[in-house]
Amino acid sequence: MNLTNLILNTDSYKLSHYLQYPPQTRAISSYVEARGHSDEPEVMFFGLQMFLKEYLSKPVTMADIEEAEAIVTAHGLPFNREGWMHIVARHGGFLPLAIEALPEGTRVRRGVPMAQVVNTDPACFWLTSYIETALLRAIWYPSTVASNSRKVKQIIQPVLERTCDDPAAVLPFRLHDFGARGTTSLEQAGIGGAAHLVNFMGTDTVSGLLFARRYYGAEMAGFSIPASEHATMTAWGPEREVEAYANMVEKFGGGGLYAVVSDSYDINHAVTGIWGGQLRDKVKAAGGTLVVRPDSGDPVETPVEVVRQLAHHFGTRLNAKGFKVLDDSVRVIQGDGISPAEIGQILGRLEAFGFSAENIAFGMGAGLLQKVNRDTYSFAMKANARQDEAGEWHDVYKRPATMTLKASKAGRQAVVEAAEGLVAVRADALAGRENLLVPVWRDGALLVDWSFEAIRARAA
Repeated sequence: MNLTNLILNTDSYKLSHYLQYPPQTRAISSYVEARGHSDEPEVMFFGLQMFLKEYLSKPVTMADIEEAEAIVTAHGLPFNREGWMHIVARHGGFLPLAIEALPEGTRVRRGVPMAQVVNTDPACFWLTSYIETALLRAIWYPSTVASNSRKVKQIIQPVLERTCDDPAAVLPFRLHDFGARGTTSLEQAGIGGAAHLVNFMGTDTVSGLLFARRYYGAEMAGFSIPASEHATMTAWGPEREVEAYANMVEKFGGGGLYAVVSDSYDINHAVTGIWGGQLRDKVKAAGGTLVVRPDSGDPVETPVEVVRQLAHHFGTRLNAKGFKVLDDSVRVIQGDGISPAEIGQILGRLEAFGFSAENIAFGMGAGLLQKVNRDTYSFAMKANARQDEAGEWHDVYKRPATMTLKASKAGRQAVVEAAEGLVAVRADALAGRENLLVPVWRDGALLVDWSFEAIRARAA
């Protein structure tokens, strides 16, 4: 069984749709957008290229058709054998589709199309909507993660700019991806992990690095540091907690950063009695930077108190903006139960106490890669035009009387620059303006290969 059989990468009800279109239909056009309005009006477009390279670049085969037909008919639905046979015979198994999209890393207001797809073979008018399931999923998830990651960046950046001497150098490592184990699959971790790396450079999600390398040519998109976990600390037992911490200093404290989870028994004792007491001189003499990780307690109060306790025991200096910076030998990372709102609260409290935001970094796990869904930004893919045998385009749209939020756009779409930013217009009303939806895929061929570096630059 081929679990990546493209014919079966759809919803069951799509299987009968080839019989439902008006006669003399030659083409169907559909677009993808984040619908409606919200407190977070902007969405970052990212991830389509991964889908194009991994799935659409592989042709459908006769074996795929035979397998799909057996499964679909047993499932109780009609199977479009003639249509798929045509794709194999006429197109070598590559889907006759043209896809245009905004450059990845582009930020758009909700309601602006990110991508548009249309069939290129009149015999395959049914194909455009057939791939909705796979195509929409390929866009909404990485775009949502990238958008949420950017949302955190927008919270941290202004505080850094107010309280840190070199915010541009510090910002890329303020949010660390801890989400690999909280995702549903290796593929989700890779896709979401790569999406986060559009905005930041800190990650423990190795598969995110691999996806950024494979699909966007990023030699090394993110970085991490040596760090402990509860298993490696509690293996020493409570009576040898000091030895466990001392071992971390000895093994990793000679240069660079290293993180030690410090709440296995009592975070207050660990910070004041061990790090700030018994091991203080050892930490300072080592030459590296210990990053203390409180991993329980109140997610706002606990890390703030840890910073204040470390300041008392290790000392601080005032930066050029008048804010306190911990001794270079210590920093803090908070990675337990963190949300964007709590990050803002932590930074606000630290600033009120006179501390620079550079004293603390944050880690997000399930909140970054898993606590999202298609409705987070109301992503949808909708048909917007039908072409008849004479080559004329007819508007296709929906206008639910009971929910105007779900109204869709009519006519082939374009995206143009306007005074208020990027806006959607009808393609037949461009009037000489540049359409920012650029061709990225046609009939099995990738037309644009965005680099991760270019995407990051655009997103910034």
